[in-house]
Amino acid sequence: MDAVGDKTSEYLMAHDEIVKKVIDEQPDDEILYDLAELFKVFGDSTRIKILYALSVSELCVGDIAQLLNLSQSSVSHQLRILKDAKLVRFRREGKVVFYALDDDHVRTIISMGMEHVEE
Repeated sequence: MDAVGDKTSEYLMAHDEIVKKVIDEQPDDEILYDLAELFKVFGDSTRIKILYALSVSELCVGDIAQLLNLSQSSVSHQLRILKDAKLVRFRREGKVVFYALDDDHVRTIISMGMEHVEE
């Protein structure tokens, strides 16, 4: 066996307990798939801008469209994606629909992401 092969088998044997621990604690594939899908939603800068704006204040589609210089149709499409991902919620006030972050988890994700990129 060559030196690389020796190191590989040595590495695997030396860390069996750690590998077993990780395997035991790893969520089911379905949960990890859902997590990956959630992070895909964050992969669009327009959606990030919307989430950031909603972290400051509850807004209607018209407000968001004006803030981001987008059409209301485009904003509505992005809000639908964010709503389906359970990142935003809405409430009606007459004919106007107001959007807000769904919960403090979303606010924390945005805040922690901002801290990370500003380091």
